[in-house]
Amino acid sequence: MLSLRSSTDADIPAITAIYAHHVTHGTGTFETTPLGIRHGGAARRRAGQGPALPGGGELDGRVLGFAYCQWFKPRPAYRFSAEDSIYLDPDAAGQRIGNKLLSELARQAEAAGVRKLIAVIGDSSNARSIGVHRAVGFRHVGTIESSGWKFGRWLDIVLMDKFLGEGNRTPPERLPE
Repeated sequence: MLSLRSSTDADIPAITAIYAHHVTHGTGTFETTPLGIRHGGAARRRAGQGPALPGGGELDGRVLGFAYCQWFKPRPAYRFSAEDSIYLDPDAAGQRIGNKLLSELARQAEAAGVRKLIAVIGDSSNARSIGVHRAVGFRHVGTIESSGWKFGRWLDIVLMDKFLGEGNRTPPERLPE
């Protein structure tokens, strides 16, 4: 059975390996060179120390994916908006692990005071990531064409978003931590 939990330092090698796979074989990230444990997995884990803690999906003791969010932009007016990131082990594809991770991440972000979760998805043909986001309630809000160059071709980025909690219907009651 899949266990969703906050990541720990012990997960850094698995997070690094999962992310390296996506860097070297995928277009969901525009990184072009895999990062080592210090700058890869550890940095990904630290990046999520913003509005919602980084979490992982584990099955039989094996980390199959991770998700985190970080503040969308550093300026104060953006303090209620966060950008999500989610990466799965290639063996985890098609098992709905991404849906579960992203749903839990959205729940944690909302609890932390985030009102808008934003996805900046690499590659407009990245059907899996777009599908996972759509399945948990994100909507397509735009495409920025030819904004990245990887694997000898231009890549778009797809922008999706999801309101959390009261969204923009009411002023925020408290500042996110």
